[in-house]
Amino acid sequence: MTTRTTPSTSVVDRFLDAVVGGEGIPADLYANGAHLDATVPGWRLGADGPEAITAEYGRWFAAPGRFEELDRSPVADGEVVTYLLTWVEDGVPHAAHHCHQLRLDESGRIVSDTVFCGGRWDAALLAQMAEQG
Repeated sequence: MTTRTTPSTSVVDRFLDAVVGGEGIPADLYANGAHLDATVPGWRLGADGPEAITAEYGRWFAAPGRFEELDRSPVADGEVVTYLLTWVEDGVPHAAHHCHQLRLDESGRIVSDTVFCGGRWDAALLAQMAEQG
């Protein structure tokens, strides 16, 4: 596992704990008026406000998982987090590669999450990727 951690913000720690927890992301991590800008394969979507963001992420992070890779880099107003997340869904291994640019307000809550997602890869796609080396 590749890991480079930096001094963390407790909200970012809680966000990452929730990603692997499989029960969605808590709304209290987000400031009122927070914005999600998500680029996913073949699509771009947005959500505004804690409830809308956590509803979207409730679909993304619905199963317990683990980080195979995790890289955290502080920026002036937050943190950039890149990870490879793995989980099992209906008995089938899956993985996803994400990069989040999390911007925080003065109280430490997320005001903006710009995320780039490589997609959901099931066991067949993971095997195909492994063959390509």
